Amino acid sequence: MKDWILSDFEQVVFVAVSTVGVFTLLILFVRISGLRSFAKMSIIDFASTIAIGSVLASTLLNKSPSMIVGGLAVGFILLYQTIFSRLVIRFELMNRLLTNKPVVLMSGERIHHDVLRKVNMSEGDLMAKLREANVLQISEVKCVVLESTGDVSVLHSSGDEKVEDAVLTGVRRPVS
Repeated sequence: MKDWILSDFEQVVFVAVSTVGVFTLLILFVRISGLRSFAKMSIIDFASTIAIGSVLASTLLNKSPSMIVGGLAVGFILLYQTIFSRLVIRFELMNRLLTNKPVVLMSGERIHHDVLRKVNMSEGDLMAKLREANVLQISEVKCVVLESTGDVSVLHSSGDEKVEDAVLTGVRRPVS
């Protein structure tokens, strides 16, 4: 029980040195790979963030992997993410095959139940997202989009404005 609550000085120094070393490498690698590193613009960005967190936790709290191996793992994750992102941007076929496309869940007041089923989302989940977006009336909803990251964007307004087509570029729309 004592080991679970307390720690010896050597372990405290180990965690402190590991934290400084690994975070220094993380900052360096993120500066090199760019701002997108933690932007969560695609599923690979999301997966990279989780993987980096896992590597950091293992490296900071255990003697294995070493700081160097943990730092290199973070570097390789960011390198993979960068290469993947560039390939998807450069080659349309890679983009189509390897990325999720955003999809319209709701057009105005019309809920696309067939789309909800395809994306494994319930109407209750959709209503929760409307509440999170402070929608007070269903009539305020212009469009609801399940983004490629898994986030739900709720476009709403109490006025008569329409959603410009440019805002929905690249979004799959159900056929009416």
